[in-house]
Amino acid sequence: MCLIVFAWKVNPHVPLIAAANRDEFYERATAPAANWPEHPHVYAGRDLQAGGSWMGITQAQGGPSRFAAITNIRCPREHRADAPSRGALVADFLAGSMSAEEYIAQIRPGADAYNGFNLVLGDRDTLIWFSNRGDDDARNGQPLAPGIYGLSNALLDAPWPKVLKTKAQFASLMCLGAPDDAYFEMLADTTRAPDFRLPDTGVPLDLERVLSAVCIETPGYGTRTSTVVKLHADGPGELHELLIQ
Repeated sequence: MCLIVFAWKVNPHVPLIAAANRDEFYERATAPAANWPEHPHVYAGRDLQAGGSWMGITQAQGGPSRFAAITNIRCPREHRADAPSRGALVADFLAGSMSAEEYIAQIRPGADAYNGFNLVLGDRDTLIWFSNRGDDDARNGQPLAPGIYGLSNALLDAPWPKVLKTKAQFASLMCLGAPDDAYFEMLADTTRAPDFRLPDTGVPLDLERVLSAVCIETPGYGTRTSTVVKLHADGPGELHELLIQ
């Protein structure tokens, strides 16, 4: 997952509303969002190469839905080819029964074995951001206060052009009570940021330009799915996915 904007406890009836794009190589085998046969309460897309996921919810009967999502942190000089798959961090939380706090306490000691990531997880009562990069708050797991947040391939609310742009649009759509189609339209924006606003993440400038779009299009890599998630205060969670590539 490479772009997530989300509102946490802004709407009292829908504590979490999230809109996200997953960017990936087209050749990487992927299954669309569905209930997992071995964990029927998990509803998520699946990376068929490593078995994990980038975003999902639970739909267990008799309890609140849970949510987890991950983005990679882009830093080519630190990338390790032998690191474990970050998608397992989403899958294991959704498949298990630990609270967000318990789960982060469990994975924190081994978090540096992974390439850089942001993990957002919780339920209708608690939402935590955890990263293996950044300061102590990030590395210990930061419970989030009510507000609107954005994540791409840097730390939470890093002022990348597409993060700032989608946060503003997302807030406007929420105020208007917009339908899901409007969020998907926002996620389909292929406009690239001007050079003077681009971050420097260690990739060539022409690639930085391509990656600055909300919806990425290249011959071999780009936005594969768009997703809208809602966790309700009273009722099961929803996850709606639009397949792009």
